[in-house]
Amino acid sequence: MLRDITLGQYYQTDSVIHRLDPRVKLVTTIVFIVSLFVVEGAAGYVLAGLFLLLVIRLSKVPVRFMMRGMKSIAFLLVIAVIFNLFLTQGEVVVSFWKLTITKEGIYYAGCMAVRLVFLIMGSSVMTLTTTPNNLTDGLEKLLGPLKVIRVPVHEIAMMMSIALRFIPILLEETDKIMKAQIARGADFESGNLIKRVKSMVPLLVPLFISAFRRANDLATAMEARCYRGGDHRTKMKPLVYHRRDLMAYGTVCAYLALCIVAGRII
Repeated sequence: MLRDITLGQYYQTDSVIHRLDPRVKLVTTIVFIVSLFVVEGAAGYVLAGLFLLLVIRLSKVPVRFMMRGMKSIAFLLVIAVIFNLFLTQGEVVVSFWKLTITKEGIYYAGCMAVRLVFLIMGSSVMTLTTTPNNLTDGLEKLLGPLKVIRVPVHEIAMMMSIALRFIPILLEETDKIMKAQIARGADFESGNLIKRVKSMVPLLVPLFISAFRRANDLATAMEARCYRGGDHRTKMKPLVYHRRDLMAYGTVCAYLALCIVAGRII
């Protein structure tokens, strides 16, 4: 199951999406997420789905690899669908015991499921096609104007970069600790929910110790290299917009306009 988590991983390949400026991919992801809550009706979701499929095709990331990441949110997806299905008032379709399923509940449950799937897959495209360093540089550039009001932009971007780098490391560490505990007779799968939670304690304690040790080593290394934040620091590869980036901005604006028009007309 740990191998199914794709968040924070980078898929190495050569594609148009990989070569785009990280600022373009950040803005595109934000616009895509906003569009999922702007669109209404089947036409809007079909348009969002076609746009997402086009981006995935251009990124050359296998769809099967991206679908692996959906397994980690299956529980959240089921909970969201159930809540919308049974707690939405409206025209009753099915009623049993104290539970009722309404026509509006079916509609909102379907919309919520589609939104969550598209949101996760759209965000995954950004992280799979952008290295943590480029993602940090792009975020720092986008938030640059906030430096005027003394927002620690560089520190925020650095924290995000470190968090993304630590995700695959911690997953690998968790896998190693779990295999070591299983070899010693630990059982993480049998029993009821309470028993499973208790069985996770031998896994979480060494994982937290390892995480704090890695964080302390990283802080020591940064202090030893006299790290002092983003003031007067230069970039080895400064971000520069190219023609493909401007074309991507134009495509995103056209997509958002089509979503708004589709939601109003249909």
